[in-house]
Amino acid sequence: MSEPGARVALGPISHFSLTVGDPQTSARWWTTNFDLEEWSSSEDRVLLGNDALLFSLIRGRPDPKVLTHLAFRTRDMPALESARDRLSDSGVKLEDPGDEIGPVAPGSGSMGLWFHDPDGYRWELYVRG
Repeated sequence: MSEPGARVALGPISHFSLTVGDPQTSARWWTTNFDLEEWSSSEDRVLLGNDALLFSLIRGRPDPKVLTHLAFRTRDMPALESARDRLSDSGVKLEDPGDEIGPVAPGSGSMGLWFHDPDGYRWELYVRG
C-alpha cells in the first residue's frame, strides 16, 4: 500500500510513438542524422532505438500542433555545437539561421537549438546551463 499523498517517481523517458506520413522515410531521416538504429519495421511502423531511447514511427496523419516540441539533452556545449554543424551539413533546416544556438527561455542559462523533422514536428537539442 502506498503512503498517502506520495507522488509517483518518474525516471528517464523509456519510449514514445509519433504518427508520421511514411515511417520508412522518417526512419531514414532519423538514422541518418542521429545515433539511432532500426530495431524492427513493418509497412506501417518502424521502431528506432539506442541504449537510452526507443520510439516508434507509426503511419498516420502527423499533427505537429499536438506535440509543440520535444527536447533531448546533450552532454556539453561542444556536443551541441557539433550537433548543429552535423545537422546543418545534412541539410536539416535549423531555426534562427546564423544564430542557431541560444537560450532555451528568456534569462535561462541553458542553451539550445531547434529544428523540424520531415513531418513538421519541432525538436530541441540543449545543454543544461
